[in-house]
Amino acid sequence: MEILRAEKMGFCFGVKKAVETCYEISKKETEGNKYILGMVVHNKDVVKEVEKIGFITIDEDDILAGKDPLKKGDIIIIRAHGTTAQIVDRLKEKQVKIYDATCIFVDKIKEILIEREELGDEIIFIGDKEHPEVKGIISFGKRVNVFKNLEELKESKLSSSKRYSVLTQTTLNKSKFLEIKEYLEKHYSNAQIFDRICGATSERQEATKKLAKICDIIVVIGDLKSSNSKKLLEVALAENPKSYLVQNEKELDLSIFSKDMKIGIAAGASTPEDIIKKIENKIRGNFNV
Repeated sequence: MEILRAEKMGFCFGVKKAVETCYEISKKETEGNKYILGMVVHNKDVVKEVEKIGFITIDEDDILAGKDPLKKGDIIIIRAHGTTAQIVDRLKEKQVKIYDATCIFVDKIKEILIEREELGDEIIFIGDKEHPEVKGIISFGKRVNVFKNLEELKESKLSSSKRYSVLTQTTLNKSKFLEIKEYLEKHYSNAQIFDRICGATSERQEATKKLAKICDIIVVIGDLKSSNSKKLLEVALAENPKSYLVQNEKELDLSIFSKDMKIGIAAGASTPEDIIKKIENKIRGNFNV
């Protein structure tokens, strides 16, 4: 048995920053309750760890419905995915102390959206409209059309007389983005395309693709709510049908392995190193490798 890791995997810059912010604030702030706006990153194990150091996860819907426990002087961290304009306004009204751990790539897309709308463009946004990153970014716009994929975009009735700016979710599958780019360039010269897919996302997708081609089986480690982890599974499955997504070592089904296999391991940008090691060790321990 041989176990190979993807060349790029695990925590990205934005996730690392968000988690480090939690630990820094837990030491710095000694008064007021400490909250995180939604999952600090899309990984249940990471969320449990930051809750152990005193943070309480708070739901955005509760804030909008006025059912939150926030009081003046409380501390709240905005997660790596960012949040909506409405939530930011509510937090300011409540006079809580805000620490913004939004990923810089997410912030950049939001800035472009605002800037291009001010110039008169209508926005085409490619991504999952139910994902918190997308909800947050598009909330700062007024003329935003959201499409999940190329198929939805083709079904839309874009105008040849309007100016469009095209933005994407940071974790969009790079190959799918290129298909969308090719389609728009061919049919809509009035659409300006901004490639702002996170570099870490692209690197992890390419490394996973490369690994899937040379291994008998691929294990993608990541939370089921993690968009980038699900995209890694998508990339792996396109090259290798024996590709699986697991959240931690407890979910690992050892029956899918055999001793003569070459096993590839990839991990989403929200997956901590200790979970990766636990899964590797569980496989090695079962086969005495």
